[in-house]
Amino acid sequence: MWERDEFRSPSFWRLQAFGWTGFYVLILLTVVLPSHSTRELWNQTFCWTTAFGASFLLRPVCRSLLRIPRPWLALEWRAFGLSVVLGIVCTFVTYAVKLRDPGSIWTDALQDWLQFTVILFLWCSLYFGIKQWQQSMRERERLVRAESEAREARLSALRYQLNPHFLFNSLNAVSTLILQGEPTAATRMLTRIGELLRTTLDTDASAEIPLSRELAFVEQYLEIEQTRLGDRLRVTTAISPDTLDATVPSMLLQPLVENAVRHGVAPLMDGGTITIDSRIRGDLLLMTIKNSGPRSNGNMGENSLSKGIGLANTAERLKTLYGDNQRFSLQSLEEGGCEVKIEIPFRKAVPPIETVCAR
Repeated sequence: MWERDEFRSPSFWRLQAFGWTGFYVLILLTVVLPSHSTRELWNQTFCWTTAFGASFLLRPVCRSLLRIPRPWLALEWRAFGLSVVLGIVCTFVTYAVKLRDPGSIWTDALQDWLQFTVILFLWCSLYFGIKQWQQSMRERERLVRAESEAREARLSALRYQLNPHFLFNSLNAVSTLILQGEPTAATRMLTRIGELLRTTLDTDASAEIPLSRELAFVEQYLEIEQTRLGDRLRVTTAISPDTLDATVPSMLLQPLVENAVRHGVAPLMDGGTITIDSRIRGDLLLMTIKNSGPRSNGNMGENSLSKGIGLANTAERLKTLYGDNQRFSLQSLEEGGCEVKIEIPFRKAVPPIETVCAR
């Protein structure tokens, strides 16, 4: 269905002026200049003016034809009929005004009628073509916008699923500290949890954020875990400065780090080390999260990624955001522990626009 606003595009006037001006220049170069006749200049100018005015009469009729969905051939037949009728009117007007030779009036009239008909028919065809192209572009934009909104809604649902998951695990850790008779550590951990939740609520629900913000969020989480685990949790980072302004999905690293702490460090009496690495390779951003620990038995692959909310959501979000242009893998290491590797397109975050308030 054609919408009313789609027939009021300001581009019509620019196309109308540019097209008819170009057509008049073509007439001057191909007809008037070779004839070297002032009368020919007058005749061609008047014919051009008549056809130009007739196109404005065609416009409302063509708009009304487009309001009802019709096959292209049906539109062209109607445009041809309109062009024939309006061509007769233009021919009559032309020969009622301009000077003519009575002996050749019928031959010239037939020739001018054919010219008017062809010109006006081509104008209608161009009008239909441009309007249908504009409609298809608008439909494409609507489809892209709808897909983008659906993707954002899906990412938000996945992101909000992670928050309760993290909160549940953190509160369990606080409960454990209380049962172990460590109220000071539990209080300190609750304070850290409150700060982390405040940061989460104050942060907009953008699908992607700079890596520096994501790392700051991970650091807040690790402070909570270090309150619980103490010296048993050791963290090393190897973050390339060039990657700090790279865009990454929000809450991408936190569930992976949480998974590494819970399964790779917390069960060990002596604890372990979490290593976070980021670097650029070509047009890709590479991120690695590794934990030390005993070597896992068996192969870790797609089945491992499907276990747990953190890993499953991360794989799903990366696929939703980047399609096939990403890689997410989980593997056991020969020296012990597990390693998660992420490869996504490297894009720099757009700095926010600062507003200056007048005083």
